[in-house]
Amino acid sequence: MSSAPEPEHCRSVVGVRFPVVNHVSFIWNIAESLRGPFKPSEYGSVVLPFTVLRRLDAVLADTKESVLATVHGSADLPETLRHAVLTKASGREFYNISRFDFVKLVADPQDLRQNLAAYIAGFSTNVRDIFDRFDFDKTLDKLADKNKLFAVTEKFAQADFHPATVSNIQMGLVFEELIRWANERSNETAGDHYTPREVISLMVQLLFATDDAALSKPGVVRSIYDPTAGTGGMLSVAEEHLRAMNPDIQLSLYGQDYNDSSYAICKADMVIKGQEVGNIRLGDTLVDDHFPDKKFDYALSNPPFGVDWKDQREEVDKEHRTLGFVGRFGPGTPAVSDGAMLFLLHLVSKMRKPADGGSRMAIVLNGSPLFSGGAGGGESNIRKWLLDNDLVEAIIGLPKDMFYNSGISTYIWLLTNRKSTERQGRVQLIDGREFFTKLRKGLGSKRNELSSHDIARIVGLYSAFEDGEHSKIFRNEDFLYRTITIERPLKLRWQSPVTF
Repeated sequence: MSSAPEPEHCRSVVGVRFPVVNHVSFIWNIAESLRGPFKPSEYGSVVLPFTVLRRLDAVLADTKESVLATVHGSADLPETLRHAVLTKASGREFYNISRFDFVKLVADPQDLRQNLAAYIAGFSTNVRDIFDRFDFDKTLDKLADKNKLFAVTEKFAQADFHPATVSNIQMGLVFEELIRWANERSNETAGDHYTPREVISLMVQLLFATDDAALSKPGVVRSIYDPTAGTGGMLSVAEEHLRAMNPDIQLSLYGQDYNDSSYAICKADMVIKGQEVGNIRLGDTLVDDHFPDKKFDYALSNPPFGVDWKDQREEVDKEHRTLGFVGRFGPGTPAVSDGAMLFLLHLVSKMRKPADGGSRMAIVLNGSPLFSGGAGGGESNIRKWLLDNDLVEAIIGLPKDMFYNSGISTYIWLLTNRKSTERQGRVQLIDGREFFTKLRKGLGSKRNELSSHDIARIVGLYSAFEDGEHSKIFRNEDFLYRTITIERPLKLRWQSPVTF
């Protein structure tokens, strides 16, 4: 991999200031200096937490002295009250009570490692948790052992990440690009927690396609949820889309993930953007739902493809037996070899009642939820329940080789309990498998991508809601208790029968 181009920048009193588009280039160059002791797939473990640390350092700079003064006067207060006093002094939902900042850290190279530890320990617990989940101590030890710690810290100290220079939105874009960059260099595992951005863009545009008028109103309030949040890509793209549509929209973002490092990145992204970090939770969604009573306006998800749920089986089966339709898994459970349909049912359980405005949701799945299980089996019963309740709005077949860790066929399911009149009792099938652009160089299993033109064609087919070469409209009852093979006569070349 070649080095990133040297950014154009100018000196200022605070440090290095440069156009937002060059922040990523500046940080990439820091990553390139790690070559040798660190593999490219490990660069993210350095630059992501360091970027967060430097941003938080800059965000808290203006109230640093106020917080330090408050520390001495609040030492004897109960922890909850002390936290409230310190957050008030910082003007944020987090704070740092250490005397260190990046200026003081680089001024003492000899004690840098222990001073960094003290600095990180000085953060409030909601931020300290991020660095714990990054396993940042281990990274700092390796940097120190390889004589790279001071050079990296000094470089980050030069960057001006102050909010007056880089807004939350701008910093969020920088961080998202770093996440994408780091994940692509770690593509042997990227598909487990990273959905290609253009796939997310398609999902987001489909999700909001019918709601433009409502979402453009002044002061509109909406919530978005991702139960398999990974590094937060879906939440980020959805937020970008809605804020571009309506800068005044009041958004609440919620997410949960079981992977420590993915959770850390997602939570860090929320911190950097000024979002409520308490809405990002760590845990296994299937057995430890952190939002059990919460309903959402919108939801997006990309659960793992083809992963069994044997470790969760006892808890899931118990919920199915004891809670039935009061719980999440009342309609049934799929074969233990693939838990995708459990996430689908989990999403549906998060829908608002139609009387409360209803919900719209998009989930990307492999072919198993469409094709596995005979009539009367668990998968078939789940599909039948979804159709009986008129919750499936559309299913879009995507091109192969779209994901970093798998070349299998994938499908976007659009779910809603507030269908338009013309869509009620109907399901739209869209064959988007021919709409792709070849990558010049593959990334893991990813060989194809969706261009903006490809996305527009698929969204156009969805919005038109017409029968055609790549779109077919079926009544719900067309699927019930039958095996339907959709082949060339309909020009939708699905490779397997759909069994309900």
